[in-house]
Amino acid sequence: MAREQFDLIVFDWDGTLMDSTAHITRSIQAACQDLGLPVPADQAASYVIGLGLREALQMAAPTLDPADYPRLIERYRFHYFLKDQATELFAGVREMLQALRDDGYLLAVATGKSRVGLNRALDQTSLTSLFDGTRCADETFSKPHPAMLHELTRELGQGLARTVMIGDTTHDLQMARNAGTAAIGVTYGAHAASSLEALQPEFVAQNVAELSAWLREHA
Repeated sequence: MAREQFDLIVFDWDGTLMDSTAHITRSIQAACQDLGLPVPADQAASYVIGLGLREALQMAAPTLDPADYPRLIERYRFHYFLKDQATELFAGVREMLQALRDDGYLLAVATGKSRVGLNRALDQTSLTSLFDGTRCADETFSKPHPAMLHELTRELGQGLARTVMIGDTTHDLQMARNAGTAAIGVTYGAHAASSLEALQPEFVAQNVAELSAWLREHA
């Protein structure tokens, strides 16, 4: 299959490939409750998904003394890992990735997860072999800084103009804009369609089937 626009397709993880948005939101809220902090509403808690963990919790709990963020991180991880194995890939993700791989695209992940967390998720889903490169928030700058995309394109020898970032948050799309790559939004994760559309991505998909179909026709 001829690759029309892109050679490298970079995916966010949570809320884009993995159906984990609600679980992360509840874990943030439970961690705040454990420390007696104001519990952010669902929209506020889900808004920070995609950022590095420390950056996300700083935004979700702005009144907390910075010295106490390690305690909040520990409580978040406690709640997250209680039900981590219950989270699953969105329907159709595995087939979409395999089809893209079979068509010769380079695939990568740029995520707010830690390296340990992403490796664990890749192992649990048996997807490690499908990705040519990955970047995590604890290895470089958090989204929306362009570093993840700049580092992945350099590592894989690809041009920014032939790279597309796919994600469910404005952090993902703003990172793509900052890096100089194309972007695609998906509305089945953390951020509302209107927020994604405001950043003028190439396409906004309502579900994995729409995303897969667009990539087959246009990528």
